[in-house]
This record gives sequence, C-alpha cells and structure tokens, in this order.
Amino acid sequence: MKRHIRVAAAQIGGIQLEETRESVIDRMIVLLERAAVSGCQLIVFPELTLTTFFPRYWFDDEKDVDAFFETSMPGRETERLFERARELNIGFYLGYAERADDRRFNTSILVEQDGTQVGKYRKIHLPGHSEHKPTAPFQHLEKRYFEVGDLGFGVWPAFDAKIGMCICNDRRWPETFRVMALQGAEMAVLGFNTPTVNIFHDEPPHLRMFHHFISMQAAAYQNGLWIVASAKSGYEDGFRLHGGTCIIAPTGEVVAQTLTEDDELITYDCDLSMGEYIKNSVFNFRAHRRIDEYRLITERTAPDDNF
Repeated sequence: MKRHIRVAAAQIGGIQLEETRESVIDRMIVLLERAAVSGCQLIVFPELTLTTFFPRYWFDDEKDVDAFFETSMPGRETERLFERARELNIGFYLGYAERADDRRFNTSILVEQDGTQVGKYRKIHLPGHSEHKPTAPFQHLEKRYFEVGDLGFGVWPAFDAKIGMCICNDRRWPETFRVMALQGAEMAVLGFNTPTVNIFHDEPPHLRMFHHFISMQAAAYQNGLWIVASAKSGYEDGFRLHGGTCIIAPTGEVVAQTLTEDDELITYDCDLSMGEYIKNSVFNFRAHRRIDEYRLITERTAPDDNF
C-alpha cells in the first residue's frame, strides 16, 4: 500500500547581522503559507534559521554570542511561527542555536501538524575550528560556540512516517544515514548553511556543490530513504552561502531543486513505499550486512599511523 507525504523545502536567502528575528519569521511565515496552499504536511527550514550564520564571527567574550541563542522553544518571537503552523495544519523542521543552561548546541526540532514537538536533534559532526584565525577571510567557529550533540541520530514516528533529523555537515558522513536507516527511517530532513569558500583548502565552487549533492544522493540510495535538505543561502554581510536546497528520492534522484539563492520554496509528493524495493534487494540489511567485518568503524577514528 502506497503512503505519501507532501513536503516542502524552504530555502531562506541571506540574513544580515542586524536583521531581527521578527523580520526573519515574517519571511518564514510567507513560505509556510505557500507550502500550506500547496497541500504540504511538512516544511523543512534551514540550519540556524533565525539569525545570520554567526560562527563566521569571532567574539572575544562568548557571552556576546548569547544573543544568537534560544533559551526556550517556542520563545517570545518564535511562538508566532508555531501558532500560524497550527492554524494551517502544517508541521515543520526548524534549525536554531539552543542554550540549555550553560550548554550550547546547534539544534533542530521536528514539530507535528498540531504543534506538538515530537523530536529534537543536536548536531554531532561539528566542522570548522575553535581557535581564532585572523588571516582567514572569515571564521568557522562551530567548535568554539557549540558542544557536540548528545542526543544521537534519532528517528521519530511523525506524519505517518518514520523521520530522522540531522544538520549540515552531518550530511557528508555516511554513518549519519546508516544509523537512521537501522532504526527504520523512511525520510531524513536537514538544514544547512554552507559557505561557497572553503577556508581550509582552495576548493572550486563547483566541487562544493558537487560534494553537497553526491553525499546525499548516495546516502538516499544506500539506505532507501527520502532526503529533504534546506539551505540558508546568498550573501550575508558580504559572505556567501551556496544554495542547493533539494528533495532526493530513495533512488538517489534529485526530484526537486531550487534555482536561486533567495527565499524559495520547492515541494514534492513523496511516495514512502519507493524505497522498499531497495531495502528488499541490494540493501537488504538482514540478508547482506556483515557487521563482524565493520568493527573498525566504531573502534578506530582514523587510520593507524603505524600501519
């Protein structure tokens, strides 16, 4: 029996440092309403949706970073988003910076159509660096401003499906999606903020986008699941984030993709049964996985230098 979920990926164009949360939420609600008109049950917003990508900035006093973090969800500004989503009977994935007591995380939540928060994820694969790099064109200080996520790669029953969450750099790691698939995930949703410039290596922009897509296309096929990925993109205070918001089928095919780096919405009617033939043939885990041969994956972080 076929099961369908109509999803929307909501790309958000650049958010400037001085832009308020209220103005960002205004933009999000416009996309939310368009998704509802299109009959979507779920809309996926980007990583750190509510502010500029602040890890590009060095703050001498980490207390100055607190302005970018949410201490409750929903909060004073975000309650309006929750209310409008409930009115429209549409759920959402939202990425934001979370402060829990004295701990800081790069977080996402999954909210059902009735406004119930059904899942929370905290980013595990933090990229970048923690020290100041004064000669770099910008900073990438996720390792300074966030702790490594402590909730694991969860999968939640929601929208009559089994849905997993991750964030940005997690999408490049095959273990992310395999752990979800071993919990029966049928769809993975994620947001990202990816600079067009790699400050650690002279990497051509076309390779940045190629690697973005190939990581998720391979993961979708190898695990027989849908992937919905939303970008924050365009110029923020002169620094550029690439777009590439997309919806990927379990076959690895890109079925919808944005054409700009502005606020843009794409939608697709996802057949959740599409991945079943993959899970029952080439990637039939019960029949073909050989976990005794995979021990190095969890026993060793990197190659042994003595080999």
